[in-house]
Amino acid sequence: MHRLTPLFLVLSLLVLRPASAAEAGDFASWLHGMRQDAQAQGITSATLDRAFAGVKPIPRVIELDHSQPETTLTFAEYQERVASPERRQAAHEQYLLNKSLLDEIGQRYGVQPRYIVALWGIETNFGQRIGSYPVIAALATLAYDGRRAAFFRRELINALRIVQTDNIDPAKMIGSWAGAMGQSQFMPSSFLAYAVSYRDAGAPDIWTRKDDVFASIANYLSRVGWRGDQPWGEPAVAPANLDSSQIGPGKKKSVAEWAALGVKRADGRALPSAGPEASWRAALLQPAGSDGPSFLVYDNFNVIMRWNNSSYFAVAVGSIADSVD
Repeated sequence: MHRLTPLFLVLSLLVLRPASAAEAGDFASWLHGMRQDAQAQGITSATLDRAFAGVKPIPRVIELDHSQPETTLTFAEYQERVASPERRQAAHEQYLLNKSLLDEIGQRYGVQPRYIVALWGIETNFGQRIGSYPVIAALATLAYDGRRAAFFRRELINALRIVQTDNIDPAKMIGSWAGAMGQSQFMPSSFLAYAVSYRDAGAPDIWTRKDDVFASIANYLSRVGWRGDQPWGEPAVAPANLDSSQIGPGKKKSVAEWAALGVKRADGRALPSAGPEASWRAALLQPAGSDGPSFLVYDNFNVIMRWNNSSYFAVAVGSIADSVD
């Protein structure tokens, strides 16, 4: 009985935990199967030969994927790190440096330029930190390793489609260890859906061309519901007696209704109770809890959450954007 119990536990674990590709076979065997899968989805042999030439697992990518930090930043720590005063000032300067192009793109897509700059700044520090990993090799490594194999396998297929459809040199597809590419840090699926070539009919270049970077960010926001007539939100002050059940992302009311409940702007001014702004739908959020700051957030906040599903991130984007003008 004592000899059988450990074996039973081992067998149970094997049933519950699928074997990774690394355990099931070597990379060459996995790559052979990957090629067959890609060909079944319309990727040509010529594309595969081009994209997979010399490809091999990147140990550092596996190390980074397996050692994600478990420490959770507080809301205040996150804002200080991501929306620091230095980054806000840099965003203002970058807007002025690129004002003509940003204003032109913003007008075309109906997106205020300050949000384009804010996302660009957070994602790659205004194009300075796009990553140094070959995207196809990084995605192949992650799909092979098996921890999130299905997701990265889909993104690898999408990366191969980019090589095939847009004729982009695989060596040029540089990004983060997790496969996010270029100055906008688009995963291959986002590149296919939202990246645009702004001035010509060629392939989008989100690595070196600012016009394509800015237009691709604006196109993403526009396509997922951006409203050019509204901000992201604003800091607010909630009355101490406000029912906590009214607070949260799904508890939307008109601005006029929030005003009637005693919610005010952060500087103490009353919210509008009449006019177009009074009809905007908004939710009241307290990302740091009841002892932290309050924010009245509008529809565009939800659009930013589509980019990165984090209220901390969305507030940081809004905060940087507010410092641009």
